[in-house]
Amino acid sequence: MRVPSHLDSGEVGINMTPMIDVVFQLIIFFLVSGHLAKQEVHLELPLPTAESGQDPAAEERPRATINVLANGALLMSGKPVLVEALAARFAEERAAAGGDLEVRIRSDRAVPYEHVEPILLSAARAGIWNVTFSVYRNEPQ
Repeated sequence: MRVPSHLDSGEVGINMTPMIDVVFQLIIFFLVSGHLAKQEVHLELPLPTAESGQDPAAEERPRATINVLANGALLMSGKPVLVEALAARFAEERAAAGGDLEVRIRSDRAVPYEHVEPILLSAARAGIWNVTFSVYRNEPQ
């Protein structure tokens, strides 16, 4: 029986296929997770207007965005969340971010304050004091 010539060389090679598969999976994961994070901010909501305010800082800090719909429903990461579970979710997000977390509230302009207050209380219970509101700037005409 004849021995194949590539076995005669005695070289042992590393199979790179599994490593390439893992790298492609990581690339796809980060692309999809980045896309989902952008969708959360681009949810169509008629935000309230403000006379004064600040533009968002250029620095990128960890942020949890809460969308409050016109019917009072809360969305976090594009999924509905109950008010009772909000403090626990904030604590998880804060732990994952390493302690420094900003909570951004995007609320429909017609939502009464009674739907926004539990978000603020949940953030305080989770030890988060950096809370911002997304608004449109009221431009003079």
